[in-house]
Amino acid sequence: MATENPILKPLLSGNHKASSKIVTDMMSESVPVKEIYERVLKPALYEVGELWEQNKISVATEHLASAIVESLMNEIYLQLRTSKKPEKTAVVTCLENEHHQIGARMVSDIFELNGWNVYFLGANTPQNDLLNYIRMVKPQLVAISLSIYFHLPTLESTLNQISSEFPKLQVLIGGQAFLRGALKILSNYPGITYLPDLNAIENFLIQYKHGL
Repeated sequence: MATENPILKPLLSGNHKASSKIVTDMMSESVPVKEIYERVLKPALYEVGELWEQNKISVATEHLASAIVESLMNEIYLQLRTSKKPEKTAVVTCLENEHHQIGARMVSDIFELNGWNVYFLGANTPQNDLLNYIRMVKPQLVAISLSIYFHLPTLESTLNQISSEFPKLQVLIGGQAFLRGALKILSNYPGITYLPDLNAIENFLIQYKHGL
């Protein structure tokens, strides 16, 4: 029988103090940020989402849990600061009408932990604004999060625009929607890399750094 995620109960009860203590204790034990995200915060959010879909919790409870997680990530972010000058630049974003930004923000933090200069554009970024930002900062990588399966047409439109204007730009794709069958469309975009989790993202960045 699977062990219940220790942070799930305080998140559902809106207990920020107890949630923060769990994360603080893990950091004091030198648990890597990636592991805190991948093993604790992300699965807790997935379970919160499932409970909401099953009408077992209210929208208010789901929103509060998400807000607490973002607050915890703000606390963690203070540990990500480094004096090392970034050598590469990435843009991390959610698609237009995508309002779930926590997964993308986790990805942004993993980039920073690996020495990248990151522009995190957040939720609901209009396609034209994303393209304009790419033109402005000229990143080496763009990472796009898709959490809602029904936003696939928006993803395809965005990928078509990026491929047309920036054919050599490396694009990474991820998000919960790909657990529900969205992967099939990526066969139309050979230059796109799908990465299923934060471990895969970090491995990709390590290989990228060494030119593999």
